[in-house]
Amino acid sequence: MKLLARLHCALMSFGAADFVAPLLLRLYLVPIFWMAGTRKLEGFGDTVAWFGNPAWGLGLPFPWPMALFATATEIGGAISLLLVVAVRWFAIPLMFTMVVAAGTVHWQNGWLAIAEGSGPFATERTVEAAERLARAKEILQEHGNYEWLTEHGSFVILNNGIEFAATYFVMLLALAFLGAGRYVSVDYWVSEWLKRRERARGRPDPLSCSPVPHGELS
Repeated sequence: MKLLARLHCALMSFGAADFVAPLLLRLYLVPIFWMAGTRKLEGFGDTVAWFGNPAWGLGLPFPWPMALFATATEIGGAISLLLVVAVRWFAIPLMFTMVVAAGTVHWQNGWLAIAEGSGPFATERTVEAAERLARAKEILQEHGNYEWLTEHGSFVILNNGIEFAATYFVMLLALAFLGAGRYVSVDYWVSEWLKRRERARGRPDPLSCSPVPHGELS
């Protein structure tokens, strides 16, 4: 029991570095949303067409403003996550884009991002994809330089399910709850500066969401 108590205290001491988790979440998400947003911006005309075309695209209403919203949200969100400004504010629209992406692009493909022939999330679609992949490998091994082709990684079939969109949504949800983290965010230092300034003036914290008794604010 003493050993368990010591281990518990050691784990609890991690709370002193609780800013590390949101820091790593932000740094992980920055390049993802930056690349997604800049690709949309570079081919914005094609992005609008893809958003609006029901035959080979998403078939969304108002494709131009929807494409603009998605592009601006991803680029602005990446900048916000990098500079650590208004992280909670940007987490909300970024989560919305992930929900839209999951529902319009990935939902019909199931959960898996990469097709697998077995496991709890395997479907008839991914099982067939795994069979096709096995056949493709046989052809490449027989007629191609398979060792050279796979030198930097194995071949896979993209299933394009909701796995990545759901993962990014959960990470953004964590940032919405946790904020950008102590010490390593502009949000934190601005908040601390405002608190010190208002305390020096004998006023309540302007960013506090706690109820203020009637008559306390001048």
